[in-house]
Amino acid sequence: MSGLETILSNPAYHDYLAILKGARNGFVYGVKVRFPHALIMAILFGRGDWQTRLKAIYRATKQHALNLAKFVSLYKTLLLVQKKMNGGKERSFDTFIAGLIGGYVVFGNRNAVNEQIVLYVCSRVVASFLSRAKAPYNMSSAGASGVKPLPPDSTQFSIFAAICWGAVMWLFNERGETIQPGMFNSMTYLYRDSEHWNSLRTLLWHNK
Repeated sequence: MSGLETILSNPAYHDYLAILKGARNGFVYGVKVRFPHALIMAILFGRGDWQTRLKAIYRATKQHALNLAKFVSLYKTLLLVQKKMNGGKERSFDTFIAGLIGGYVVFGNRNAVNEQIVLYVCSRVVASFLSRAKAPYNMSSAGASGVKPLPPDSTQFSIFAAICWGAVMWLFNERGETIQPGMFNSMTYLYRDSEHWNSLRTLLWHNK
């Protein structure tokens, strides 16, 4: 076994290498998530020529990928620091502290990409307070922890979905300035642009 392989398989280096791997995975996942989204948004709502749109796609993808890489690496670093400060023991609230600091440092700067990510995370946190069903999701793997996520209680989810959609449609119509820009553009395309056409072409083929 080579010297590098010895280091990679040595438990003493595991926590440090996990930070590096976390940064890598954060970057790759950020690219996979943001690039197709930015591409679709540029096609549907982009302004300017395609050179301008491609630059916007690159900026959004780069920011999303780098921010996720920074957050994961910072989060894991803070967990490691707290673990060492506590004599090698992990505490349940270490994750909250690490997430709190990481979220403030990495995602605390308000911009379009960070706002979308924070709103996405917020929606998942809110939804987590719904009661869980008894049967888990149909997943091929439970992961290393052996834990299988449970879907929300079907009745509570139906009520939650109804309230969310009722609220967002009311906000869009009455307080549109409070809607996140990406969602506002999508809702405008769906609900307001569909009210206007001047020919069969703009009714069925082109939006405008």
